[in-house]
Amino acid sequence: MNGLKRYMIFGGLLLVLYLIAQYTKPAEINWATSYLPEDKNPFGTYILRQHAVEIFPKAEQKIYRTDIYNTLKALPQKGSNYLIIASNLDVAEIDFTAMRKYMEAGNHILIAAFQMEGALADSLNLEISSDFNLQNRTKYPVNFTSPYLKREVDYYFEKGIAARYFSRMDTAGALVLGRKYDQHPNLIQYRFGKGTLLLCPNPQLFTNYGLLNESGANYVAKVFSYLPQPKMLIWDEHYTRPSANSQSVLRVLFSYDELRWSYYLALVGLVIFVLYEMKRRQRIIPILEPLKNSSVEFAQTIGRVYYQQRNHHDIIEKKISYFLEYLRNKYRIKTTELDREFVETLTHITGVDSTLVSQLVDYILAFNEIDKKAKINDQYLIELNQLIEQFYKLDK
Repeated sequence: MNGLKRYMIFGGLLLVLYLIAQYTKPAEINWATSYLPEDKNPFGTYILRQHAVEIFPKAEQKIYRTDIYNTLKALPQKGSNYLIIASNLDVAEIDFTAMRKYMEAGNHILIAAFQMEGALADSLNLEISSDFNLQNRTKYPVNFTSPYLKREVDYYFEKGIAARYFSRMDTAGALVLGRKYDQHPNLIQYRFGKGTLLLCPNPQLFTNYGLLNESGANYVAKVFSYLPQPKMLIWDEHYTRPSANSQSVLRVLFSYDELRWSYYLALVGLVIFVLYEMKRRQRIIPILEPLKNSSVEFAQTIGRVYYQQRNHHDIIEKKISYFLEYLRNKYRIKTTELDREFVETLTHITGVDSTLVSQLVDYILAFNEIDKKAKINDQYLIELNQLIEQFYKLDK
């Protein structure tokens, strides 16, 4: 018992030490890329959102989570900057058309994304590449092309967050504002009417991790210097946090042709299954006829059996016995002596004609005097039966 107690105390101390170590250990760093303004993890945009007011002090800041077309449709005609910082950007044709009209009216757009696809990439002939791999260095020198912004010492960033560049673009309309290794474009600008479009393939440069050091803050400030001071600053969170209206359960299915056709095939298969299972799987239950009252038929059958045997004596004896039993039960009269007093009493009680009662009693008395071995003809049986049935009718 003492040994078990020592083990329990030792185990309890180890458990307490483990809980203390778990409670006091530093929190793990979340390196997931969210680009959300409330996230203070390395790849959130909390610092950028907090200090944007210092870069654009006169601008009213607004957040939109709808698609580009619906967002730009609600904005004023001119005097605003539109910012998109996300991992992937797939711009539909209708969205890119709205972007062109928005910029041609005198507005400006900045897009920072790892992948730029759809109508944006097709129209501007964009292709993004990266030379980042396990054998490369994790720091890449980037700098500006303008002699007014270019720094003598290149900008270097940890974690390879400046690894991507534009390997192909529309050189006729693009203005290269920054390069990687002084040869690969990593910041370009397009002009559309009175507005401009700034593109950067390294969105992590604008996150908390990139802005925590002086070089990163200086680099981002120079990038924003290509945007004029607006009346309104628009933050687009559609690609980082889609609106509630687009959070459909089928949104992912309809985003890919393979999943969409699989969904359609599943629906067709379900309809076929339901139609097939609608057929009756059990045989039709037959309608059962209700049981008939066969008492009358039974009595008729018994009567025919008696009649075929020609045992009239037994039939008459049973009919007389039933008749007398009927009188005793109904009128409480004695049937031991069938004399004139009996006839008068029965006539008085039942109200049946005395002649009928007298005939019926005479037939009964005559039968009592007949020898059991004597043969009784059919006529006698019929007449007796008629008298008894007639009495029953009148007695009711």
